[in-house]
Amino acid sequence: MKATTFDKIRPSRYRDFMAQFKLEIPENYNFAYDFLDARAAENPDRLALIHVDAADQRREYSFGYFKRESMKLASALSAKGVKKGDRVMLILYRRMEYWVTMLALCRIGALPIPSPSLLTPHDIEFRVNFAHVSCVICEDSLTARVEAAKPKCPSLKLLLDIPSDSGHPKAPAGWEDFDSLKATGAEDFPRTAATVGGDDPMVIFFSSGTTGMPKMVLHTNTYPLGHVTTGMYWHDLEPGDIHLTVSDTGWAKSVWGKFYGQWIAGAVVFVWDFRGKFEPRELLRIMAEHKVTTFCAPPTIYRFLVREDLKAFDLSSLRHCTTAGELLNDSVFLAWKTALGLDIFEGYGQTETTMQLGTLPFMAPKPGSIGKPMPNWDIELLNEGDQPCPPGEEGEICIRLKDGATTKGVPGLFCGYLDEPERTAKVVRGGFYHTGDKAWVDEDGYFWFLGRTDDLIKSSGYRIGPFEVESALVSHPAVVEAAVTGVPDPVRGMAVKATVVLAAGFEAGDELTKTLQDHVKQITAPYKYPRIIDYVAELPKTISGKIKRAEIRARDQERQDM
Repeated sequence: MKATTFDKIRPSRYRDFMAQFKLEIPENYNFAYDFLDARAAENPDRLALIHVDAADQRREYSFGYFKRESMKLASALSAKGVKKGDRVMLILYRRMEYWVTMLALCRIGALPIPSPSLLTPHDIEFRVNFAHVSCVICEDSLTARVEAAKPKCPSLKLLLDIPSDSGHPKAPAGWEDFDSLKATGAEDFPRTAATVGGDDPMVIFFSSGTTGMPKMVLHTNTYPLGHVTTGMYWHDLEPGDIHLTVSDTGWAKSVWGKFYGQWIAGAVVFVWDFRGKFEPRELLRIMAEHKVTTFCAPPTIYRFLVREDLKAFDLSSLRHCTTAGELLNDSVFLAWKTALGLDIFEGYGQTETTMQLGTLPFMAPKPGSIGKPMPNWDIELLNEGDQPCPPGEEGEICIRLKDGATTKGVPGLFCGYLDEPERTAKVVRGGFYHTGDKAWVDEDGYFWFLGRTDDLIKSSGYRIGPFEVESALVSHPAVVEAAVTGVPDPVRGMAVKATVVLAAGFEAGDELTKTLQDHVKQITAPYKYPRIIDYVAELPKTISGKIKRAEIRARDQERQDM
């Protein structure tokens, strides 16, 4: 049995890449059986993952290990009644058990719901009931929150606790010990005629809920293959590379950078399970000591890193860097390149998709651009009348459907919002999946992200995207973070407002406001500058770290109505 692999093509131009790239989807594909087991059969000792825990302890895990342990866990869970279609919530930080459990559930056909460690008991109650979760697997440091939610969660049947090294008390009565249960499983959980694959459901991600309650995003077993372009081409991975993506395992970004595409490309996944407050110097130390070769992080992380003395760390192993999740401002791009001689390549996608657009190694990066469409994605910018937009005109990023009616046939595109057909119908219509994100494309075919359709500001006849103004603001040394929204204005219709978090050593006041306004005018079109600047200690965010601009707008409306 040979692992599902893809020969990496090495074009010198984007046009050649689009013409040459082919993605063959094996029939009834199941990642655990068709990739992991085959890779382990070829070389069971081949390194798959390096894990560094919060105590700085490094451990290495092979493909043979993941095959054996996921087989045992699948066998044990199955004996406990976990079956095809069951929904299982995972709250596991960046623990190695996350990968074992994801693979075990893939074998069973149960649906994992990766969930962030910041969930409150109220969040857990909502998600368990909304998704009809029957099993929760979490670290013992988090069991108290699940216990607090449990009385109002009638669907819960099985609770598994994973011991930590931090001295947490034993799990409450009614919980199974993860390791003890796994030890009862057989080392063989064979594929059968009933094993799921192909278009069968595989995983559920909750969206981050920036504009409303979270949605359940359902992906099929072909989803891992949608990440081939992520790992092989955007991350530019070669066999043996050590790749670090900074992401919690509770979000889809984790499987973008810590799982499928990286293993298919032959790379080693590097995991740093840090806890507590993020320390930029610690991340740089970890990258230097463990010889990380390729790196992906949101622009916020890069903004913190470039404030450090990058040359004080031996990052000579690092050769390729990427970013996604928000826009990267020019000053960070230039500071990183000046210090390390490395470009940062941007990309764009959603929880509902894999990477749709990106800047690849054989493309000249344009700081602030999310790049060009990836193969297998037929992307069109549509205006409010659902007509194609010419270069320079803003429109909604839309994906043409293969059959004109459903999302089938596009590897990496979601099936829909689980149990919410009305929500799905709002975005899957007219032969397209409508992302709800606005952008424009330049004459070279590069896309430039503007923001969510709800976030665009109409002021004096102009349509202003928040990201460009935010990018200009954070390029000033006084600003750590910024959120740009619109507020009602009797003359302009809407006025541009910035909500700003200041760096240490700077004091809010009229003088600084004038300085920041002039700074924005110098960087972008003068009409885009924020006429109002509000200084705050922190911005409202989702538990995935995305800014809740809708909440800022709601607060402003409440003040106006008082």
